[in-house]
Amino acid sequence: MTGAASLAVAVAGASGRMGRMLIEAIARADDLHLSGALDVPGSAALDQDACGFLGTAGGVRVTSDLRQGIRGARVLIDFTRPEGTMAHLAVCRELGVAAVIGTTGLSAQHKQDIAQIAQQIPIVMAPNMSAGVNVVFKLLDMAARALNEGYDIEIIEAHHRHKVDAPSGTALQMGEVIARALGRDLGSSAVYGREGVTGERKSTTIGFSSVRGGDIVGDHTVLFAGTGERIEITHRSASRATYAQGSLRAARFLADKPHGLFDMHDVLGLR
Repeated sequence: MTGAASLAVAVAGASGRMGRMLIEAIARADDLHLSGALDVPGSAALDQDACGFLGTAGGVRVTSDLRQGIRGARVLIDFTRPEGTMAHLAVCRELGVAAVIGTTGLSAQHKQDIAQIAQQIPIVMAPNMSAGVNVVFKLLDMAARALNEGYDIEIIEAHHRHKVDAPSGTALQMGEVIARALGRDLGSSAVYGREGVTGERKSTTIGFSSVRGGDIVGDHTVLFAGTGERIEITHRSASRATYAQGSLRAARFLADKPHGLFDMHDVLGLR
């Protein structure tokens, strides 16, 4: 569908696993259409039809020219790398295009810069666009407040062998949610892996463990370990389709927003 009521969406990282999932989801949506597809210079996908892998011609060619790929869009969806995301956002700000950012590994400075850009364009930024994961964030806030004494907290995440950052952005966000609920600072509470003679576990720490292997899409478990009982809150992703569908919900959410920085709790009405 490409009528007047259809929302024009561009996708960054068009030839990647997530990029292709997004393009397929947009092609199946009645209220969205693909207006641009970006990839890095030198990509084998450049100048190919972005929908070619679906066995159809969508009429949008993959390009490394940022302005060409973004200018026709109302919203850009970006699941790339931090440096690429920041370059894309600079063009979005220039052209007045909204952005959905699922990129992980963003530094504190990147996040500050994104907050400034959001004063001019609307942005949804979340380490995980899955509706289910964001409901888990809400559950973790409730659990941490109720289990604020006598429970040790560990976060275990597993992803495919190709993931380049650890812990995952979702795991870190889980830690942030828990630390905030407990009135702690994650930076001083977090322990990333353990080796050797570590001494007894400090009760105020939040532990992180990362597993990388195979084609695991994304598993996250938060363990609240008390005396005589354990509570585990787990989310497992079997497909990136959940991230794609959440991203499309975020794009629709931004359609009428003039500016501002939002997350999936805003999109899903979980505030």
